[in-house]
Amino acid sequence: MQFRGGSSKGLYFRADDLPADQAEKDRVLLAAMCGKGADDRRQIDGLGGSDPLTSKVAVVRVSQRTEADLDYEFIQVVVGANATDRTQNCGNILAGVVPFAVESGLLEATKGETTARVYMENSGSLCEVIIQTPGGRVEYAGDVKIDGVPGSAAPVICNYMDIAGSACGALLPTGRRVNVFDGVQVTCIDNGMPVVLIRAADLGRTAYESPADLNRDVELKSRLEAIRLQAGPAMGLGDVAAKVVPKMCLIAVPRQGGIIHTRTFIPHVCHAAIGVLGAVSVATACVIPGTVADGLARLPAAGKTYPVEHPEGEFSITLEIDYSGAIPDVKRAGLLRTARLLSRGEVFIPAGIW
Repeated sequence: MQFRGGSSKGLYFRADDLPADQAEKDRVLLAAMCGKGADDRRQIDGLGGSDPLTSKVAVVRVSQRTEADLDYEFIQVVVGANATDRTQNCGNILAGVVPFAVESGLLEATKGETTARVYMENSGSLCEVIIQTPGGRVEYAGDVKIDGVPGSAAPVICNYMDIAGSACGALLPTGRRVNVFDGVQVTCIDNGMPVVLIRAADLGRTAYESPADLNRDVELKSRLEAIRLQAGPAMGLGDVAAKVVPKMCLIAVPRQGGIIHTRTFIPHVCHAAIGVLGAVSVATACVIPGTVADGLARLPAAGKTYPVEHPEGEFSITLEIDYSGAIPDVKRAGLLRTARLLSRGEVFIPAGIW
């Protein structure tokens, strides 16, 4: 099936419909997304949308774990590389996992709402997902609007639990709140997504530029990549030249009532909005004293909602924080997403791929 999950789009498969061998499975997924042969960025011979946000795959199975109902593997198909990447999770694509499980017979819906615990294989962490199922069927229509997606839809509530160090093994994987690469101060953080935060002003930018303008800024992108290639090993990710993490995030003082203003690169293209778990990592950096966000972030005087501003608007995150330790500990991150089933059917794989 093809779903829009949050502000992304991808193909969703039952795990038992794919080869067990990972190399063969990847060949099949690449053929589904890119077609036969090299991917020339257009993905013209496959179902991919030639953009990182629409070149995604979810593989779902019934979980054998006592703490989970479903297992979810996320695969980023790297546009232009004809390659897969499993380093990260994707919170947008996660929004479609439970609807897909119900639609494909992996999970039985309950009347009213259906709650499922999803084990995210990429990070070994859990997310409680709540979808609307009046009459025992998935409801996609509703009044919830999220920035970056036209119209409105039914709510999908995602409660992430204990996601610190999802890919790097620690919330602050370098062991420091601030590192310096190429003379530029950065904060390396992983609370669901490895992210490198940089004050936009330190690179001579504002973070209020349009994504199109930033994508044309060759000098900026060159500097960001040089920093990223140094930050990756320091974060425990090894050589990241061919990886899609860490994400790079320019930050500035908020303009629209949020806690911070952002422009995120994923990692070489400026995001039209901001990724789900990327936003969680950014918000977490804002509540930790001494990071590069200190002095720029405008934290709420009360309440648990932390809106992160991005080019399309803002992404509101609910954080439950324990301030008793040396570093604030985010116990739970709650997010509101939407999803919609776009199509179901058969994707034809060239015979030579098998």
